[in-house]
Amino acid sequence: MNEPLVLLPGMMCDARIFAPQIFALSTDMAVMTAPITGGERIEEIASQILSLAPAKFALAGLSMGGIVALEIVRRAPERITRLALMDTSPLAETPQEAAAREPQIVGARAGRMLEVIRDQMLPHVLRQGPDRMAQQALMLDMAADLGTEVFVRQTRALQRRRDHQMTLRKIRQPVLILCGAEDRLTPPKRHEFMAQLIEFAQLRVIEGAGHFPVLDQPSAVTCAIRDWMKQPLVLR
Repeated sequence: MNEPLVLLPGMMCDARIFAPQIFALSTDMAVMTAPITGGERIEEIASQILSLAPAKFALAGLSMGGIVALEIVRRAPERITRLALMDTSPLAETPQEAAAREPQIVGARAGRMLEVIRDQMLPHVLRQGPDRMAQQALMLDMAADLGTEVFVRQTRALQRRRDHQMTLRKIRQPVLILCGAEDRLTPPKRHEFMAQLIEFAQLRVIEGAGHFPVLDQPSAVTCAIRDWMKQPLVLR
């Protein structure tokens, strides 16, 4: 039987972002989603997840969840059997990127969090298509349930995150690097770069998908995760 699989959602997302994958994968493996809501630093969030997770587990992170996953594997590589990084980045934020988040925090604290997410963030991550409005509604529902304080904490954590290029070079577990072909926030070139830094990494670019291929092409993502979970733990 496969080891447990822990899924880490993106910013202002919860288990609902992985609903198709949880439904399909839980028929033959243990699947859990861990929140990335506890702390103003990626390190704090990673520590909380490690305190809740199984002794050894497969780890898959989406977007901000991928950033947290990299911190987890940096801290406790002996507990991670395999790693999937989906539509994410190993790089620290530039000063310009970090500064651009300050007006979003101000707006959120002024009671306009959902407007900030809808007008300033979602246009960069949701793909144009017939499902876009339903996806936007889902994202806003998740954000409303998580609330303003989580938004502020996660934003601060992203502003302060470390560079993980060296972490990537040290990984020896089976690794899946996955992204949507139309991801504009963390484009395929970024994922090609990550894959080049990791020995034995497998790169999967999902056609017809943007920053959230788990929503745009759920079956293709589930298939990629299944293939990755079947890889031998020791690669030669």
